[in-house]
Amino acid sequence: MTNVKDLFQQKTLLSFELFPPKTDRGMEKLCRESGVLDQLYLLNPDYISCTYRTDGTNAVRHFEVLSKILEDNKTRPLAHITCVGNTKDSIREKLDRCLDMGIDHILALRGDIPMDATNLVHELPHATDLVEFIRKEYGDQFTIAVSGSPEGHIQCTSLEADISYLKMKQDLGADYAITQLCWDMEQFKYWYEAVRKAGVTLPIDIGVMPVLDSAATINMALSHNGCVIPRALSEIISRHWIFPNVFAPDEPEEVIRKKKEEFKEEGIRYTIEQINEYLSMGIEGIHLFALNKSENVTRIVKESNLSRLA
Repeated sequence: MTNVKDLFQQKTLLSFELFPPKTDRGMEKLCRESGVLDQLYLLNPDYISCTYRTDGTNAVRHFEVLSKILEDNKTRPLAHITCVGNTKDSIREKLDRCLDMGIDHILALRGDIPMDATNLVHELPHATDLVEFIRKEYGDQFTIAVSGSPEGHIQCTSLEADISYLKMKQDLGADYAITQLCWDMEQFKYWYEAVRKAGVTLPIDIGVMPVLDSAATINMALSHNGCVIPRALSEIISRHWIFPNVFAPDEPEEVIRKKKEEFKEEGIRYTIEQINEYLSMGIEGIHLFALNKSENVTRIVKESNLSRLA
């Protein structure tokens, strides 16, 4: 298959992100005939990535999912490699395993430090160190994606500093960037212009988180990422607020069910409009966080301008 970095020169890319299921039942739903993977393949993605926990608890399933994508031979698998939770030797081991399997596309990340973690090793402190290490050890054997943060990484001192680190990743050998979620389009446009002015020429694959559930949306925005919830999205949450606590509702079940259905419908429309706005900017790719489900993602792709890519 054509290398992803070359595909960016030819077209706008469509890709998905999955996570390794915790249970055998989850693996079956993902990998069985006509399961989630088969449904996503119908949308002709250019690659599918699979996340990796920095504590290593899903490492086996991570490679099982990647192996299934390889076996199906419908698209390219992309492995996640993190600094946190790994020594240089364990990183080599994972990269060697990737090459042995036939995986040559990876996402190089520092990785989040779990709040309950104790004594997690990370000999390479930053993603820049990981990119440099991979290029030094493996040359051009891997296509390397890195993370970009339109609102700045929550632990970085400033947006300008964060952009400088992205430029450093590029200079050390990264091939393209996948962004973290960003629902604030004005902020994204500011960041996109700023990274280009800073000399970042990497193709940018936009990470899009579908808006499907109010509690999940609030949690995703605030618990790890520190993301802005723009007014339009805030109004959707307000219109369908589950009183008094979206995380522990005590309203009648039928009222809650109706609010969730209405929120999901508005959230899907919001996601479609956001994707179309990204595409109108001429961005290089859309990377949809599929959440290990295919129905909502399929609808979003087919009802947005992504349909021309599928």
